[in-house]
Amino acid sequence: MRFIAFDLETTGTLPGVDQIVEIGAVRFDEGGEPETIFTTLIQPTISMPEGASRVNGITDDMLVGKPRIHEVLDAFAEFCGDEVLVAHNAPFDAQFLTADIKRFESNAPTGIVLDTCNIARKVFPGLANYKLGTLVQHLGIPSTNFHRAEEDAAYCGHLFAKMVARLSQQGPPSLATLISLTGKPELRFPQIEKKPKQQGLFGFSL
Repeated sequence: MRFIAFDLETTGTLPGVDQIVEIGAVRFDEGGEPETIFTTLIQPTISMPEGASRVNGITDDMLVGKPRIHEVLDAFAEFCGDEVLVAHNAPFDAQFLTADIKRFESNAPTGIVLDTCNIARKVFPGLANYKLGTLVQHLGIPSTNFHRAEEDAAYCGHLFAKMVARLSQQGPPSLATLISLTGKPELRFPQIEKKPKQQGLFGFSL
């Protein structure tokens, strides 16, 4: 199964209030191996809070001159296309991206989004917790740094590939099966129809 694993780093935990400062996405081939990468830092309109910076190591200096989120969303959508998307605690990342997709009426990936955290609870029951680092260690996935978008996306992708391999012992799992293992309704990004700008009395766009 081809898929794309993605991850975000943000200034905090409130979608629509806090902002995305990094997107990382890794496309995996049918054999579960990384193929191509999309990664970028993003300059927010607020300063990096000290607490967030301690977690991900991203500082204001690193973000100066980087693109704004509205300059990145279309490229991210093009990279993802209609591929299956996976993320750890996917609803969190999806809510952040959805807030900006709606705000800027941007293009969005069209594929379904699967949550590796919830799937892992079914595939590997009985673990102390289901944090990405715990699962990476449990499965012996080589790792270095955590809490940077590209690295965490890659770990998430390797985790998903191992779960698909485990489930495939009884035959390759269908997309419907994987959705059911999340225990949540089907998750997709909104597809926004851009509204044409109205012309004012003197020909200016409103």
